[in-house]
Amino acid sequence: PKRIFDIVFSIFVIVAILSWMIPLVAIIIFLESGEKTFFTQERVGKRGVPFKIYKFKSMKGVCPVNDPLLSKDEEERITKFGKFIRKYRIDEFPQFLNVLKGEMSLVGPRPERQLFLDQIITHIPKYAEIQKLKPGITSLGQIKYGYADNLTQMLKRARYDLVYLDNLTFWTDLKVIISTIGIVFQGKGK
Repeated sequence: PKRIFDIVFSIFVIVAILSWMIPLVAIIIFLESGEKTFFTQERVGKRGVPFKIYKFKSMKGVCPVNDPLLSKDEEERITKFGKFIRKYRIDEFPQFLNVLKGEMSLVGPRPERQLFLDQIITHIPKYAEIQKLKPGITSLGQIKYGYADNLTQMLKRARYDLVYLDNLTFWTDLKVIISTIGIVFQGKGK
């Protein structure tokens, strides 16, 4: 049932929102910075399988490949429009394509880069069990804690992912989705 819900919800968002949002965002990004529309980055998926996550590009230039910085370390690269789409989490909308492809779910732990995942597991060994799940566009950690700017914050958010792991139900997912919609409309992203 979770996969069916993921597919139906994603198709709805892609048809009703992304179909007009992608061209609009593409034009604004190009006019502001001359950048491409999408940003892709390798993240760790279910069972440790890597995949390319999609986001709308909110920064100028190219992300360092061998130096996995957190967004707080690169704030000077964030464009004005980038700040806006991050605040309302619009930059995350292309991930519905990842969900449709089966790489992600609507609700699940945040997909991390391998370096940060390894650091979290070193501090919280039980976190390795998270890889039983598909990563999500939103998570209990995202709504209860928010974005993480450093390892300490990642560890705090990771504990909410473990709570989610112990409470896998459709109703939990629905509560997380409803809470996420509220956060998006309130502009509580960063």
